[in-house]
Amino acid sequence: MKKLDHKGYYFIAPFFVIFLVFNIYPVLLTFYYTFTHYEGYGAPEFIGLANYARILTDTYFLEAFVNTWKIWGLNFALQLGIALFLAALFSDLRFRIKGLGFFRAVFYLPNLITISSVAILFNIMLDWHYGSINQFLLKIGLIGEPINWLNQPFTAQVSVSLILTWMWFGYTFIVLMAGVSGISKEYYEAALIDGANRMQTFMYITLPLLKPIMLYVMITSLIGGLQLFDLPMLLTDGLGNPDGALNTMVLYLYNQAFRYNNYGYAATIAYMLFLITVVFSAITFKSMYREANGEKAAAKAKKRKSKVAKKRGNVNVQEKVAKQNTYI
Repeated sequence: MKKLDHKGYYFIAPFFVIFLVFNIYPVLLTFYYTFTHYEGYGAPEFIGLANYARILTDTYFLEAFVNTWKIWGLNFALQLGIALFLAALFSDLRFRIKGLGFFRAVFYLPNLITISSVAILFNIMLDWHYGSINQFLLKIGLIGEPINWLNQPFTAQVSVSLILTWMWFGYTFIVLMAGVSGISKEYYEAALIDGANRMQTFMYITLPLLKPIMLYVMITSLIGGLQLFDLPMLLTDGLGNPDGALNTMVLYLYNQAFRYNNYGYAATIAYMLFLITVVFSAITFKSMYREANGEKAAAKAKKRKSKVAKKRGNVNVQEKVAKQNTYI
């Protein structure tokens, strides 16, 4: 029997050592901290499920949860709406818009800018006294006095959502266009010949065939949205002001850990965030998957009915022929 050479394991061992030390061990240690009161120094004090009981009644965490959904929800609706509109526009055979590669690059450019640069840019543009947005709106007469965009809860949340939309709609557009490019042009040509208008083409061809891509976009956007941290942190004082309107779940986690040295509770927030992400991602996946299965079942039922009707038609024809033969 040939003896196996185990030297190959020495080459893959560094990866597994690094993965265990820097990935698995921190995850398990964080889970252990959820059962302790730990301030970053000394020995952790075991307190059982007290952190989990606290997070279920923590009004600040609930407020951060609602804020995160508000900001992400508006951002995702605008982001997906703009990307779908552009995808429909560029896939329309009636327009035949050229230079798709150029527009892809232009739309994707905001995503390449570092978030710190974006925060500085919009901090200047949204300045109450000298910001270019207020100056422009005053000049064209849309507002009578400057708006303090980042010091009012509603306008602060809307501002962050719009900035995120500006940053990410180009990425979503590229992903959707990749899905559109996989749709056969024969469908659009057939719809054009049959006289279908743009809305019908989009609703009955583009949108149904883009559902798997939209599922991917929604789940990845959901995961990223629930982890929203950097922009609210950089645009405000790090506490989520004004009035806690920009206090997201991850920002709340950050402050609990590094501002208040409450590492045990911060670890609990991290695992709660993970649980929320998994649950809502599963719900999104299941709902869209069930809808797709429902459509497939309806199509099969329709096909089955047409076969039954065809068989009945054949039977009726045979009966008529038999009657005619009898009369003859």
